[in-house]
Amino acid sequence: MLDERNKTIFVAGASGAIGRRLCRLLVGDGWSVIGTTRSAEKASSLRAIGVEPVIVDVFDEELLRSAFRVARPDVVVHQLTDLPLALNPAKMPEAKIRNARIREIGTRNLVAAAVATGVKRMVAQSIAFAYAPGPIPHREDSPLNLSDPDFGLTARAVASLEAQVLGAPFEGIILRYGKLYGPGTGFDKPPTGGPVHVDAAADAARRAINRGEAGVYNVAEEDGTVSSDKAVEILGWKPDFRIDNAR
Repeated sequence: MLDERNKTIFVAGASGAIGRRLCRLLVGDGWSVIGTTRSAEKASSLRAIGVEPVIVDVFDEELLRSAFRVARPDVVVHQLTDLPLALNPAKMPEAKIRNARIREIGTRNLVAAAVATGVKRMVAQSIAFAYAPGPIPHREDSPLNLSDPDFGLTARAVASLEAQVLGAPFEGIILRYGKLYGPGTGFDKPPTGGPVHVDAAADAARRAINRGEAGVYNVAEEDGTVSSDKAVEILGWKPDFRIDNAR
C-alpha cells in the first residue's frame, strides 16, 4: 500500500466534472493535489480549492513528462475526457472522435510519463455503458460492444485505455462509471441504464486510490443494468454518497 509520508497525487483532468469534485475530497483528506487543465481560467479555479494547477495538454508528451518529473507523485488519477455539457447531440459526433483520441493516445502519453517517474498506482475513468448486448446486469467480465457500427469507436477506445492501464508496471484500477448526473454534468436527474451521481463517482476514485487490487470495477447505481457489487464489497463504495452530506 502507499507510503503515508508521500501524499502527493496527480489528477489528470482535474477541472472536469468528476475531477473537480474529486479534488475537493482529496484536499480535504490532506493530499497535496497536482491537477491538470488546458485553461488558465480553470487553473485559477483549481487553485481556489487548494489544488496546484498545471496547464498542460495530454498530447504534449514532453511538457507532460516535465510536469511529472516536478510533481513526483505516487498515484495518478486519469479523469480526462473531452465531451460537451449535457452531451449536446449537435456536438457529439466530433466529440466522440476527440474523446477516443484522448482514451488511446492521451492514455498512452499519461502512462508513459507515470512509468518514467515511478508511479505506483493509476486509477482511470472508463464507462459502464460500453457492454455488448447480453444478459443483465452486466458484470466486469461481460464483453464490450466492440463490433457495433455506431458505438464501436467508443468501445474500442475504452478497451485501449483499459488495456494500457492494466498492462503497465504499476497497480492499475479501472472504474467503469455509469451515466453521469449531478453538478457540472448538465443532467440533474439520473438517466436510465445505470446512472451514477458525479459525487459518488468521485468518491469511488478516492477509495480506489488506497483500496482494492488491480482490475476493473463497475461504478453505477443498481437499476438492473450494471452490477456494482465488486466496488461495494472491495472498495466500500456507496452509490448514495454526496459531498455536501459527507463529514
